[in-house]
Amino acid sequence: MKKVILSVAAIFAFGFANAQETPSEGGFTKGDVFILGAVGFGSEKTGDFKTNDFIIAPKAGYFVTNNIAVGLAVGFESSKVDNGIADAKNNTFTVGAFGRYYFTPASKFSIFGELGVNYNSYDNEFPADSKGDGFGVAVAPGVSYFISKNFALEASFGILGFDTTKPDGGGEKTNSFDFGLDTRDIRLGLVYKF
Repeated sequence: MKKVILSVAAIFAFGFANAQETPSEGGFTKGDVFILGAVGFGSEKTGDFKTNDFIIAPKAGYFVTNNIAVGLAVGFESSKVDNGIADAKNNTFTVGAFGRYYFTPASKFSIFGELGVNYNSYDNEFPADSKGDGFGVAVAPGVSYFISKNFALEASFGILGFDTTKPDGGGEKTNSFDFGLDTRDIRLGLVYKF
């Protein structure tokens, strides 16, 4: 039994030592800058009802310490709706800041937690004309894996968030609170480290 326990401890120690790779083999360190984001286009048609969606949402971060990165994010999302009679557009602009804590940033594989805050402004023509703005706060865990010295694959998912929006002109504000894991909230991405 002692041999089994010592063997398991040795394998664990060896695996942990291998996970502590130098940043030259992949991983982050103080002073690193990275970019990531989303770009997408979608189209849907049902009878005469058509919808085209476009999104662009870049992020940039900077490691202020070996474990902590801070950054900025912007986003623009546009939907064009054609119901067979008239066209309408819905646009949303977002700007925000985020902070991340990486548990093993110098290794190829790392788990992180992200706290983000954002401001958004919307201008909708469909289903009714409305304009407004709001803010949101979210906490999300994630994982990062370097596939080369400068590129990493990333996966994160939303687990805790609060959003509030208020239409212009004194309408009722909308507050929403989310908690939980939904596989539709998983986001995959590619990170480039300078």
